Amino acid sequence: MSAEKQYPMTAEGKAKLEKELEELITVKRPEVVERIKIARGYGDLSENSEYDAAKDEQGFVEGRIKLVETMIRNAVIIEEGADSSDICSIGRTVTFQEDGDEPETYQIVGSAEADPFEGRISNDSPIAKGLLGHKVGETVKISTPGGEFSVKIIEVK
Repeated sequence: MSAEKQYPMTAEGKAKLEKELEELITVKRPEVVERIKIARGYGDLSENSEYDAAKDEQGFVEGRIKLVETMIRNAVIIEEGADSSDICSIGRTVTFQEDGDEPETYQIVGSAEADPFEGRISNDSPIAKGLLGHKVGETVKISTPGGEFSVKIIEVK
């Protein structure tokens, strides 16, 4: 049997997942169970859209619980900016610039806590893959589904 996938994440990211898991188990799961119970009272389950919707939601909630439990169990905590080098790595905040554009700054995190709108990109994303292992001052090519472009690494914190 192969080893389970590891989920690199910050301590903050793991804490958020633990909070989400608690919410799913103590709030969402009981809410869905109650909705199923109420929908059963409407009679014939074969034509009961409320029952079908509640069962679908139950499947989603249970699936999310399993995924979050797996992510927490296989979490590999990364230290944010733990080393003092200027090499792009998971947990580091990287500022880069494409020719003529404004500089962009993102923290490279594990996929479990990626949120580009909050400035956190997944280490599995094309941009992070292109940056990882490179130093300040280097120009690197980034390959994305939309094409290839070059960026210069300005700062790594």
